[in-house]
Amino acid sequence: MTGHIMDTAIVACQYRVLIAGGCYGGLSAAVNLLEKCDALDLPISIDITIVDERDGYYHIIGSPLAMASKEYAQKAWVDYKDVKRLQRPNVTFIQGTITNVDCESRTATISEHKTQKTREESYDFFIAATGLRRTWPVVPQACTREAYLTEVGAHCDRVLSSTAPVLVVGGGAVGIEMAAELKLTKPSVQVTLAHSRDKLLSAEPLPDMVKDCALELAEQSGVEVLLNHRLASSIPIKNSDGSLLYEVEFTNGHKMVASEVITAISNSIPSSSFLPRDALDSDGYVNVRPTMQLPAGVPNAESHFAVGDMIHWSGIKRCGGALYEGKIAALNIHQIMLQQLQKKEPEFTQLSEIPPMIGLAVGKNGLSYGSEGMNYGPQVMQIFFEEDLGFRIVWDHLRLGGITA
Repeated sequence: MTGHIMDTAIVACQYRVLIAGGCYGGLSAAVNLLEKCDALDLPISIDITIVDERDGYYHIIGSPLAMASKEYAQKAWVDYKDVKRLQRPNVTFIQGTITNVDCESRTATISEHKTQKTREESYDFFIAATGLRRTWPVVPQACTREAYLTEVGAHCDRVLSSTAPVLVVGGGAVGIEMAAELKLTKPSVQVTLAHSRDKLLSAEPLPDMVKDCALELAEQSGVEVLLNHRLASSIPIKNSDGSLLYEVEFTNGHKMVASEVITAISNSIPSSSFLPRDALDSDGYVNVRPTMQLPAGVPNAESHFAVGDMIHWSGIKRCGGALYEGKIAALNIHQIMLQQLQKKEPEFTQLSEIPPMIGLAVGKNGLSYGSEGMNYGPQVMQIFFEEDLGFRIVWDHLRLGGITA
């Protein structure tokens, strides 16, 4: 940390910021808040603590490729100690779970994974960015990089050595991308994508032309797509060589044999149980104001923020939305700090309603839809994802590798 930030003659007070979640929304909040508080004209001294169940930053939108490529899996998880931009004296990472937040006393209860001990952490500002709890294999369940590589490596070995078709169940964005990435990684593997409805992406508020385009691109990538196929049963059987196969039957009577059955239906649940019930909707999503602050009825609501996939807001859950919401939380916390230090009326940034938009990686082609309409093709893939499902784009956007001259 530079000397001027630590100069107590300049710094009026010390703020403690606790962030639950070390992925897109949480890291965006941390990076943007540090940038504002490092400002030369009015440096503000802050301590940031980031709590996450994992021991590193995991690029969640890269999961479809991590599940098909051991080489990519190595890249997609970065130990927090190797996130250079946040290696500074006033940033602390804790691998653990926040089990309760007492908004009135501004104290959080943290269960630390390594020590198995529980601790209390006081704060001035709290940001919830724990996202959604997604099931395997939509997202790896391991909490350490070592366990993750073992978990994902075993999955890659099974699917890449398949002789019978690999069946991916669920034609949402995750299922489409998982099927297409597996086919792209190893074209010789037969991949079948089964979806219970008559169009892919059926759960998303998107026009039919987008859903039809997703189908066309999936089939172009070499994936066999079965629409109106709801899985009824999947029974393991022994192959003649001793390997395990699955006898699959759908509710329409269609049967097939698969070497692997990958369930890409997430049934995601917000990771919000640590927050007051008054802050949540009936499904557990966090109600927030456009400033990302919790509802006014929550004690000290002005000091508590929530961002990312866990919030109740319009639009399709996206990495870009989480990054922007984390930035809004940081900017507004900084405004409150300025109000307290300088008696300056805060100018809050507010999140607008988000219309349906999506970026989809389908093998070598990308598909995008938003206010500009629909686009697809290799050029869309390059703009939205490049060759690593957006890892470099996000990493460099947040400058997690450090600030270069």
